Amino acid sequence: MEKMLKIDSQTAMDLENQYGAHNYAPIKVVVSEAKGVFVWDPEGKRYYDFLSAYSAVNQGHCHPRIINALIEQAKKVTLTSRAFYNNKLGEYEKYITEYFGYEKVLPMNTGVEGGETAIKLARRWGYDVKGIPKNEAKIIFVEGNFHGRTLAAVSGSTDPSSYEGFGPYVPGFLKIPYNDLKALEESLKADPYIAGFMFEPIQGEAGVVVPDDGYLKGVRDLCTQYNVLMMADEVQTGLCRTGRMLACDWENVKPDILILGKALSGGTIPVSAVLSSDEIILTIQPGEHGSTYGGNPLACAVAMEALQVLKDENMSENANRLGEILKAELKKIESPMIELIRGKGLFIAMVINEKHGYTAYDICYEFMSRGLLAKPTHGNIVRFAPPLVITEEQIRECVDIIKDTFKSLPKKV
Repeated sequence: MEKMLKIDSQTAMDLENQYGAHNYAPIKVVVSEAKGVFVWDPEGKRYYDFLSAYSAVNQGHCHPRIINALIEQAKKVTLTSRAFYNNKLGEYEKYITEYFGYEKVLPMNTGVEGGETAIKLARRWGYDVKGIPKNEAKIIFVEGNFHGRTLAAVSGSTDPSSYEGFGPYVPGFLKIPYNDLKALEESLKADPYIAGFMFEPIQGEAGVVVPDDGYLKGVRDLCTQYNVLMMADEVQTGLCRTGRMLACDWENVKPDILILGKALSGGTIPVSAVLSSDEIILTIQPGEHGSTYGGNPLACAVAMEALQVLKDENMSENANRLGEILKAELKKIESPMIELIRGKGLFIAMVINEKHGYTAYDICYEFMSRGLLAKPTHGNIVRFAPPLVITEEQIRECVDIIKDTFKSLPKKV
């Protein structure tokens, strides 16, 4: 893709380093254009995107239908705030609630805002409906979770890099092991003031940690038994990423509160949503929660098209089928550096054995040099999450890149 560009890669990185906060440590590649499963740097080099902006571009970069919906709505009205009605919000609310089978939606912008909203809803429901005494409501979280980096999110985290140095923390948050139904039941049995259990059906930032079969159904049963809200953060696992519309669909369970984000806009603008029942969402009255941009007409138009694209292009089926191929092919790679392959759909982790002298970061830089972009998580894990529009031919080409990488690495230890 030849094009005259004003800023080269080094200049772009230097500008960020000089004028931006140093709260990220990106892989040293600059993306200036993107389409489908590919991205290009300012010098014109093409890469396969195997991160999908942390699963925000499930529909592929710059999907033409989503971009068209964005442009057409942007020509009319983009923002009214919630001081007035707009002609898109009600249409969107009807569409998304029917799409997922809920009674109400509370629209927000980012995934972490969705999580914060869910926590507020659970607490308010706990007081107004369950009868928990004022200021005594508790939320259970699981170890290894990632719900964002606001104070509430890091208060429920067990990752020192997220929470260390940001206290005091939000009270009333309990933490138990992930994938441990016994620990959940013991906590629910011991404390009648628990309002909700918040978790990721498959843990993303922890390294695509998939729970045992039956865990999701067990969570649903326990939450029902103890009158506690099941709160599923599907910001990263939802919207076809794992081979089902929602990761919870793998066990046919329905959360009391469903949190969506990222691919809800196909990677164009921040859009998130919290879906639940009348009983839960209507506990919040006017003035008690909101957002200037939440439910803006531009977001509504984009989200409806982004959701429709997922269905029209059978992206759940594509993710499921190609995910099985990718996982199987990765498991065939013979390298002492590869400790484990796991995941569901096109949400796969490769655990690196760093005793052989290469870190996950090293491996990702080797991938980058060969035209494939991935990102390490939790130290020794590489996460693979390509856009769901990828083809089998492209998957196999990417597997060849990954194989070639491991075959070409000189021994260090």
